Amino acid sequence: MASPVLYSGYVGNGVGAAREALAVQISPVIFAVSFVKPSLAVARRSASASASRLCCRRFGRRGIGMAGQNFKTTKNHLRHVESMSTLPSGAGKITGLNAVILGEALASEEDDLVFPNDDFVRQALVPSPKKYLEMYKRSIEDPAGFWSDIASQFYWKQKWGKSVLSENFDVREGRIKIEWFKGGVTNICYNCLDRNVESGNADKVAIYWEPNEPGSQDSLTYSQLLQRVCQLSNYLKDKGVKKGDAVVIYLPMLMELPIAMLACARIGAVHSVVFAGFSAESLAQRIVDCKPKVVITCNAVKRGSKVIPLKDIVDSALVDSTKNGISVDVCLTYENQSAMKRESTKWQEGRDVWWQDVVPKYPTNCEVEWVDAEDPLFLLYTSGSTGKPKGVLHTTGGYMVYTATTFKYAFDYKPSDIYWCTADCGWITGHSYVTYGPMLNGATVVVFEGAPNYPDPGRCWDIVDKFKVTIFYTAPTLVRSLMRDGDEYVTRYSRKSLRVLGSVGEPINPSAWRWFFNVVGDSRCPISDTWWQTETGGFMITPLPGAWPQKPGSATFPFFGVQPVIVDEKGAELEGECSGYLCVKSSWPGAFRTLYGDHERYETTYFKPFPGYYFSGDGCSRDKDGYYWLTGRVDDVINVSGHRIGTAEVESALVFHPQCAEAAVVGVEHEVKGQGIYAFVTLVEGVPYSEELRKSLILTVRNQTHN
Repeated sequence: MASPVLYSGYVGNGVGAAREALAVQISPVIFAVSFVKPSLAVARRSASASASRLCCRRFGRRGIGMAGQNFKTTKNHLRHVESMSTLPSGAGKITGLNAVILGEALASEEDDLVFPNDDFVRQALVPSPKKYLEMYKRSIEDPAGFWSDIASQFYWKQKWGKSVLSENFDVREGRIKIEWFKGGVTNICYNCLDRNVESGNADKVAIYWEPNEPGSQDSLTYSQLLQRVCQLSNYLKDKGVKKGDAVVIYLPMLMELPIAMLACARIGAVHSVVFAGFSAESLAQRIVDCKPKVVITCNAVKRGSKVIPLKDIVDSALVDSTKNGISVDVCLTYENQSAMKRESTKWQEGRDVWWQDVVPKYPTNCEVEWVDAEDPLFLLYTSGSTGKPKGVLHTTGGYMVYTATTFKYAFDYKPSDIYWCTADCGWITGHSYVTYGPMLNGATVVVFEGAPNYPDPGRCWDIVDKFKVTIFYTAPTLVRSLMRDGDEYVTRYSRKSLRVLGSVGEPINPSAWRWFFNVVGDSRCPISDTWWQTETGGFMITPLPGAWPQKPGSATFPFFGVQPVIVDEKGAELEGECSGYLCVKSSWPGAFRTLYGDHERYETTYFKPFPGYYFSGDGCSRDKDGYYWLTGRVDDVINVSGHRIGTAEVESALVFHPQCAEAAVVGVEHEVKGQGIYAFVTLVEGVPYSEELRKSLILTVRNQTHN
């Protein structure tokens, strides 16, 4: 058996998904290859047995298909949050405590408690369990009234009809359907930009941009951002892009990325952002599926010391898509001079256009295309277990209201805050919590082009001090990596501006949570450890800073309007302290509406396993105090750095190698990335094992799925 090796790339279309924009080159994915003589069935049985034992320990056995039809349900959806009206076990009487970790020496990590200090509580949007319970109870018992009141704070050209929501969440009752604010007419770009300009925030900084190389910066006010967006919107309209047309965006974290997203939204076009680094094959798959009128990219990006020729990847993808019957007439290319000059960029006359040559010539105002709340806003492809990426479709109105509201309360947002989310807009986090959620609240956002450990592991804290960042939202992968680099890279910087920290993408282990809290936040910043998914659109289970004591590693309690349930393998709801499968009962405004072009797969994947519920695919436990603890994926998808990697995608890349007969892929624990990828490989008969062959297999996976 070959020894595990560190592979400094990304494996799998998923490992496309494996690539965390914020941690892209700081810590490699573990990718181990075992060469086995037995048949693939033996390898699969071995892998499956390990996975089965893990699932049985956590959840008990169940089939992957439709669960039994006898469900235990309850109408008391408040039963697991009402413990907030009393203190968690062992908390004792809350006095004027500062934010500290209690019980470090206790055997049970679940007994650790973190309290916000009095000053934080006094200014918090939700300052107590009582206030949370009051709001949560209304959101469950009167969702139409609760969300209507919030939605009314945004601009609607026409208000929705009598029904705020219409849903069927049960496949046994017919087609799954979710609608919020249908009949309401609005535009999310108008609410992000025009509304802020008109309310007096025209000169407020919307984006601070930090390039890959230290020493410079750029920024745009809300007024300037609106003008840039309008210019691109006008260009797209001039190229024939209309309401409902798709536009693929393949850009790094330049300011032009959120500009492109907002420009599409302004004219009713449906954007599909593809992470800038996915392979040509992965990009071509998405182009073929959504059939865009325009592809927007740049010639290259520099991440750390590495130059990635993005335009070359796009060129290859467009060749592949043309072979599959989908041609794109326009490739709008931004010249990223810090990475590559235009004279070094490969070019196809008649199709390729330089952004800087055309977009600035267009008018700085553009009429808004008013859309129905249920008109599509964007497509975002995520990994699945079948080998084909899933096109998650989010619509406009409910997503707008939900992302804005979750951002506001989960980060206790104040107008004076400077907010930095380290994720890339190629992921849902970058959609909801770099672009839309913050700007709907008129926030100032930091956008960072580079790698968080370049030129050294102190880069994040240098940026925090430079822009006086107050809210810092990142992934456990980055936290664990920086933790391994040592405290000195953190403590050499002030970080005094920080007041709220956040975690996203996967469960954060308690030791990393404590380091994040104690070292990065100086034991004074609450951590919003958020659980949500591409499909949910926004936070589902999350702490509200100032509202209640936190437990390191726990996502704590559900957000307003969210009804989480833990079920056993038969679909029966479990009460009190338990472990099982995390589902959600009833819809929420930010829920995705379908998988693009495949509603049957949408229903089969998310609603058939436990009829009557949305099945998250995650395991979850609830402790004696009602706190929720996420335990990881339970399906055939591996979670690397918080991103989901379909095992089938990695397997299909391996068997592309001419000397690989069969392959089976499983997840293994990894101290930094949460999970790594382990492959069992059966070679073609007569082919001997060699170190060169092992490296060749890994390179094949990289070339097939990621650049």
